[in-house]
Amino acid sequence: MLSEKDLKQIAQRGITKEQIETQLKEFETGFPFLKLEAAAAVGNGIVAPNESERQQYVKAWEDYKAAGKRIVKFVPASGAASRMFKNMFAFVDADYDVPTTDFEKKYFNDIEKFAFYEALDAVCVKNEGKGIKALMAEGNYKAVAANMLKAEGLNYGQLPKGMLLFHKYAEGARTPMEEHLVEGALYAASKGEAHVHFTVSHDHLEFFKAKVAEKADGFAQKYGIKYDITFSEQKPSTDTVAANPDNTPFREVDGSLLFRPGGHGALIENLNEIEADVIFIKNIDNVVPDRLKPETVEWKQVIAGVLVSLQKQAFEYLRILDGNPSDAQIAQIAQFVEKNLCTNPKNSKVDADYLRRKLNRPMRVCGVVKNVGEPGGGPFLTYNQDGTVSLQILESSQIDTNNAEYMKMFTQGTHFNPVDLVCAVKDYKGQPFNLPDFVDKTTGFISSKSKGGKELKALELPGLWNGAMSDWSTIFVEVPLGTFNPVKTVNDLLRDQHQ
Repeated sequence: MLSEKDLKQIAQRGITKEQIETQLKEFETGFPFLKLEAAAAVGNGIVAPNESERQQYVKAWEDYKAAGKRIVKFVPASGAASRMFKNMFAFVDADYDVPTTDFEKKYFNDIEKFAFYEALDAVCVKNEGKGIKALMAEGNYKAVAANMLKAEGLNYGQLPKGMLLFHKYAEGARTPMEEHLVEGALYAASKGEAHVHFTVSHDHLEFFKAKVAEKADGFAQKYGIKYDITFSEQKPSTDTVAANPDNTPFREVDGSLLFRPGGHGALIENLNEIEADVIFIKNIDNVVPDRLKPETVEWKQVIAGVLVSLQKQAFEYLRILDGNPSDAQIAQIAQFVEKNLCTNPKNSKVDADYLRRKLNRPMRVCGVVKNVGEPGGGPFLTYNQDGTVSLQILESSQIDTNNAEYMKMFTQGTHFNPVDLVCAVKDYKGQPFNLPDFVDKTTGFISSKSKGGKELKALELPGLWNGAMSDWSTIFVEVPLGTFNPVKTVNDLLRDQHQ
């Protein structure tokens, strides 16, 4: 099935023949659904700290930062913004010329509220000889939309989300990239330095670097810190081969294999190369203007305080396990693993080896918000490969839709995962974990796509905060809905949280 030419192409990407054969086999067999115990809820897998506890956690985080630990803010930012503008692309191609749908009407009625309004007005004048108001007055709405989307205008249809103007300020509009730099200064700086890492696509790397170089010094002066800003790209070795509907390799016109990005789960490799004690992870588009940042900052400190408090206790217990623990100590540690780390042994033998295995692994605390019907993953108590039950973030694709009990858990779940994570990635001896060792490889996902009009199957790796972190210690903390403000469509920027 694989020719010499194929093997050369595979090797050039840093992928082995065995990996490709495994992927092609996975197209045939699919991935197993996960076995669920329950949807997590407050009191059953989700912690909801009261005000006094929150203050203690904030102090724990401040003390941890004061010790000079290395903290990194990790921002997946490689996605293009094209999906944000799906409705506006449709309008430009529509057989009518004036705003007709509710979405189109809202966009044009409130166009002056967008942070990119002035920039768009300027390119309209340059390209059309008229500003936005004049173009709309003569009914030329499509020219306005086209100048926002196309390369000769703002090129927002192709730019990464992190480079779009999201929020207005007196001193000028800001991109999400800039808002993340501000956040880094406010809760992730230690010893006067904030480390921020962006994962970006190869096509946008130089653009990102130039924009950061232009903006970082101003924020450094404003917040009295230094920035260490780094970038990485998704590795070609994490791409996956595409398949035809009959599970044979999909081939390009020239006969070569088609590879596709392996999804955000591929970023576990990028995360693994970050030198840090603690890493915050947050999506590029989940940012707010300065007036709303205090709530976000407080809760980031809370979940970080939960993390370092639990890690400190886990490290103490691991040192006890290195000695000759008594039965009483074993029982105490077992209770900590079950109650505080929400890992139920079920039928596993609870001895020193079991406890060491469950304690000596990466740890993450995930903020979860009340479910408001947004698409995406949720927090569940799930069976693991070893028969134990622990907390996981699951996507709908991992759940058997034919199982009525599981679907009830999924649809009636009280909470949602907004991708708000803080991670501890070193062991109790100060050595970094090798994060790919903790991936559950059976949690990938197969989707239907097309290329050149031909149907194909695409393989996504276990998601970064799903199966890629399956074998981590996981804790869920309820955080306010005000900390979750994603931008999925351009009109989301008209919400009060982005004004």
